[in-house]
Amino acid sequence: MLVPSPKWLDTGDNAWQLAAATFVGLQSIPGLTVLYGGIVKKKWAINSAFMCMYAFASVLVVWVLFDYNMAFGPQWFPFLGKPLLALSAGFTTGQATIPAAASGMPPLAFPMATLIFFQFVFAAITVIILAGSLLGRMNFTAWMIFCPIWMTLVYTVGAFSLWGGGWLASMGVADFSGGYVIHLAAGVSGFTAAAVIGPRLQADRDQFPPNSLLMTLVGAGILWLGWNGFNGGDPYFANADAGAAVLNTNTATAVGLLVWTLMDKIAYGKPSVLGAVNGMIAGLVAITPSAGYVDGLGAIIVGIVAGIIPWFAMNKLQKTSLMMRVDDTLGVFSTHGVAGLTGGLLVGLLANPAMIEYVGTDKDAPGVTVSGWFYGNPHQLLLQIYGAAFIIVFNAIATFVILKAISIFVPLRMDDLSLKVGDDAVHGETAYAIGAEGE
Repeated sequence: MLVPSPKWLDTGDNAWQLAAATFVGLQSIPGLTVLYGGIVKKKWAINSAFMCMYAFASVLVVWVLFDYNMAFGPQWFPFLGKPLLALSAGFTTGQATIPAAASGMPPLAFPMATLIFFQFVFAAITVIILAGSLLGRMNFTAWMIFCPIWMTLVYTVGAFSLWGGGWLASMGVADFSGGYVIHLAAGVSGFTAAAVIGPRLQADRDQFPPNSLLMTLVGAGILWLGWNGFNGGDPYFANADAGAAVLNTNTATAVGLLVWTLMDKIAYGKPSVLGAVNGMIAGLVAITPSAGYVDGLGAIIVGIVAGIIPWFAMNKLQKTSLMMRVDDTLGVFSTHGVAGLTGGLLVGLLANPAMIEYVGTDKDAPGVTVSGWFYGNPHQLLLQIYGAAFIIVFNAIATFVILKAISIFVPLRMDDLSLKVGDDAVHGETAYAIGAEGE
């Protein structure tokens, strides 16, 4: 007699995790690929899109070779797992487990291959988000070297510390789906990299019109709905908390978009499509660390805050003379760094213990929950501050060191002639066959 799968495998949970992972993968390709390709000046459309596709491919290779186990494998250090292969038949088809974190969740009901792929798409989008700070001037050869090294030496540390059962997770720092591991990390590393690499040509900084706002909106829409896999997949089960996380994600995002649009209208007299996209992204990012921990009212509050604080960061703080010294092309510092930090801190305030991630069977234990200050646990906010501080400091220092090391061998910034010409000089290709050169 044959059976399709072992008893531990739940086909519904496995199907949802694979679908959720595919949604998250769509956020990168084609989501951010076409968003970046449309939002930049025409001469950088190919280069910006290709940075995304290259990053996606290069991360997967190092992920299965050693990075997955550095982020989710057996503990090696309090902040890192052992760099082991994730390729064998026995390993990939066996029951999924996260050794250092297994005691805090029910036994997973899908194979390791599903978990490896699910966590890969999270890893890949992180370095792709980081790229948004560097568009329009980074040497592509340097980018080719940077992606796998940054993934191996930087991302894995944050992922293991918070998700793999490392020291921050042991302390109780909560990051439901990547406000710190992904967005704060990308915002800090992107801003650091932008400072090290240097700015675009001044002409590009002064005038950088999107070559296709409609293409940008296509990418934004894929990003928005792809986020259902981002936050809905992180309980690791197709349970009630996954459904709540999806609803909270969309609620906060809608509110963030509306509030940002209102802020633009008040400040500039006109509602901006690019502003709406930024508000959407800020809402998505801010709800990410708390999607399964807050209730519906909490999601609305997160959306309101996400439409205000990152707006001020982008439209006021990043336009000060000091901050303008760093050329953060798409304002990743604000829409991901500030929004991720804000959302992570809001976990410490708004996390509702009635939002149960895993149901407990003991008489006096509801299961796995997180409680914020508003629900009697002010210590959670302090923990969230500790977690944010570690991610900020580690990412800034490690990214700086990696780029300085790469610069010994290849230039980090393109030469001025390539910067003037754009895609044709770098790749021998252009996005469009017609139109004025460089516009």
